[in-house]
Amino acid sequence: MTFTVAIIGRPNVGKSTLFNRLTGKRLALVDDLPGVTRDRRDGDARIGDLEFRIIDTAGLDIAPEESLESRMQQQSEMAIAIADICLFMIDARAGVTPMDEHFAEIVRKRGKPVILLANKSEGSAAEAGLYDAFSLGLGDPVAISAAHGEGVDELYDKLSELAEEIRPPAASGFGEVDGDDDIAGPDRPLRLAIVGRPNAGKSTLINRLIGEERMLTGPEAGITRDAIGIDWQWQGQPIKLWDTAGMRKKARVTGRLEKLSVADGLRAVKFAEVIVLLLDATQALEKQDLTIADLVAREGRALVIAVNKWDLVDDKRHAGKELRLEVERLLPQVSGIPIVTLSAKTGRGLNELMPAVMKVYQTWNSRVPTAKLNDWLQFQTQRHPPPAPSGRRIKLRYMTQIKTRPPTFALFCSNAKDIPESYKRFLINGLRSDFDLQGVPVRVNLRQGKNPYVRR
Repeated sequence: MTFTVAIIGRPNVGKSTLFNRLTGKRLALVDDLPGVTRDRRDGDARIGDLEFRIIDTAGLDIAPEESLESRMQQQSEMAIAIADICLFMIDARAGVTPMDEHFAEIVRKRGKPVILLANKSEGSAAEAGLYDAFSLGLGDPVAISAAHGEGVDELYDKLSELAEEIRPPAASGFGEVDGDDDIAGPDRPLRLAIVGRPNAGKSTLINRLIGEERMLTGPEAGITRDAIGIDWQWQGQPIKLWDTAGMRKKARVTGRLEKLSVADGLRAVKFAEVIVLLLDATQALEKQDLTIADLVAREGRALVIAVNKWDLVDDKRHAGKELRLEVERLLPQVSGIPIVTLSAKTGRGLNELMPAVMKVYQTWNSRVPTAKLNDWLQFQTQRHPPPAPSGRRIKLRYMTQIKTRPPTFALFCSNAKDIPESYKRFLINGLRSDFDLQGVPVRVNLRQGKNPYVRR
């Protein structure tokens, strides 16, 4: 099961050092100077057989609103909201500080499972600080040294225990079932990101949606540099709305600042649930648009295509038909993507965007009953039998949905490695059309049972 862990704490306690150790790579900058980390950074981590997603965050600090430090803290708080488990880190040599106590209270109020880490615990100088850590009220501290790898085995035990608690019950006893995240509702915002090439009108669209000039706009490309998160509501549904920097072709991105801006936009794609890919109607569906759409599909996010500046198109009927045909031809991996034509400048067509977002979000969260799936599988195999390599036909035994977001299915069969990609695509297309899974990635994982007649 995949889960997400956020490392949080005040500056310079060793969060990035632990992040690098658990990911096995030097992804985060590490220095004795406090505040080196500014943006949150995520990576794939592993301790033994435990695999999870980990987020390194900027140091929590008390700072005036609108300051750089305050914006850094907002990024850290966003990571806390996304995470399933938080690692709250203190410096055992420095002991518990008033800032540690202040942010420990914030973490407790969030209600997330927390593991308290007392870093830099090697040597006798850390004994007093380790004892003081009990006063934070976050449970027994785990003494670690992120720099030397000490205490990671105890961290593994704690993480494994919490991972079992957040794991949902398995379905029908057929293998491990990945859990679904909470569904967006009145108490949980839907995470929505607007992405696209520079000057497509992303900031103008967001200003029109929220009804105020929240984002700086203008005719120049590249005004937006950071992925900016905005709290908004649509018909009673809280929305966390991200405006992102324009994404140009990789070869054209040369400046360090633009590289950082694009990286921030890519992280917004990973943390969002629904992505609106905004096209420019005057130059719609260029290669870079397809690259962004493919990235969204590979990340498993729900996708809506919005075509801005539609008021500048003369023959709207013909252009709309051609665009839909091109999308179906060039993006078969997410067939049936909803396409909304609009003008962010005038507001025309804007009333169709959020209903399309909510519909594709529901599809992304949809679940198909196992009984229906297996009736469907039997019909499909009768209509189009699987191949028979070496004269022995592959048997498709059983199918179940193991997770949503996006819809993911496990197909238990014989000789899984011999099933060609073409037959797998046939099944995916059938699932998408027969169970109304249009516009979202659909994944089928082939699983092969053990042969009881093979000697052990």
